[in-house]
Amino acid sequence: MVRHTRRSFLKVSGAAMGGIAVGSSVAVATSTERFIVDSKKTSKSDATAAGLEVVHDLSEVDLLVVSGAESDVESLGAKYAPDTVYSLDLPDTSAPITAEEASATDEPYYPIQWDKQSQNVPDAHEITQGEGTRVAVIDTGVAAGHPDLAHAVNTDLSQDFTGDGYGAGGPYGGYHGTHVAGIVAANDDNEEGVVGTAPETEIVDCRVFSPSSLASFADILAAMVYSANIGCDAANLSLGAYPVLRESNGQFYGKVLNRTTSYVHNQGTVLVIAAGNDAADLQHDANLISLPNEAANVMSVSATGPIGFNWGDAGLESPTYTPAKYTNYGTSAIDVAAPGGNYDPEFPTGWYYDLVFNTIAEPVFDSDGNYQGATYGYAWLAGTSMAAPQVAGAAALLKSQNPEYSANNVRSVLRNTADVPEEFDRAYYGSGVLNPLAALQE
Repeated sequence: MVRHTRRSFLKVSGAAMGGIAVGSSVAVATSTERFIVDSKKTSKSDATAAGLEVVHDLSEVDLLVVSGAESDVESLGAKYAPDTVYSLDLPDTSAPITAEEASATDEPYYPIQWDKQSQNVPDAHEITQGEGTRVAVIDTGVAAGHPDLAHAVNTDLSQDFTGDGYGAGGPYGGYHGTHVAGIVAANDDNEEGVVGTAPETEIVDCRVFSPSSLASFADILAAMVYSANIGCDAANLSLGAYPVLRESNGQFYGKVLNRTTSYVHNQGTVLVIAAGNDAADLQHDANLISLPNEAANVMSVSATGPIGFNWGDAGLESPTYTPAKYTNYGTSAIDVAAPGGNYDPEFPTGWYYDLVFNTIAEPVFDSDGNYQGATYGYAWLAGTSMAAPQVAGAAALLKSQNPEYSANNVRSVLRNTADVPEEFDRAYYGSGVLNPLAALQE
């Protein structure tokens, strides 16, 4: 097992941390031992006969993920590329604040959830809460034991794609996946914590990050296929790589990714993917590509957020649909925008209220890397990582109301009912800002 090396959050009966621009990731290395192979002209048995270990057999999309010497991979006579490794862009956790400072009551932190307020989530819940749906969270792991998520996580279907031995249904790769899952499905009737967009949906933890923060492109592909095969209505990927060159291996990665996303889409699973936190114009980067959010048949999500929420003034300096300072953009590269959090770097206190507040679970490991449990709490975080699950939750609501909808139907309705703000450049929004209530009333 990999030894845990992350900085820890404060322990909570309510303590929380603030972090800016979380959750897109960057490609940091290519593997010299693991490869993605186009299996249209070869087979699993061929790979085994060549002395290769088959890590993932993705026959649904004509791909094999193998481990072994590159010379043995070459002997298959098939197209291939090295697997790539990703590292989450985790937040700066240098600014702790206690949740008690929020003065929240009722479900009790809803008053500081500007993201749910701006989407009229309580009104949407009068129509549906996501009953009968299933959402995969492809991430660092989801804490099934968190008080706001215990009702939602299906541990039997949850799966570890890393092979690191920790399993699934826990925050073994860090707090990030639990925050994402809470945005989708945090319990709305347990009289504690926060509310999710679709609290009655079922969450499947598809863990692709290990405690070292590393994940592989191949594991992500495998998790996508698995999500479709178990009938998920949506799969959330708050991760990605930018910039990737379109030429050379980038063409191969793009081809196998599109093959995978098209399969998942055709199976009825809406793939919702964070657009990234590089403040990059994806539409005009001719020789570069952002993966996987620029793949075919996915919903690429940019981030918005207010400036001045709960600072003490009656109004906002900038509305909740303000493009986030960090978000990637590009009219043709973004499907919709959604609440991900914003910040004013010149404001000395209270800036964290403009971030997204939701569940976290910080894993605890001993010096030998053995998992000792987790500390459950809540945190303010921001990023397109936080925007994407707003859309995944909305997809669950829409599918709950319309079980006959295909993935294309869901995607089309969410885009067609999105609001288009006039104050800011359309390039930040794609079709507009997510409006779950309008989608349900369509």
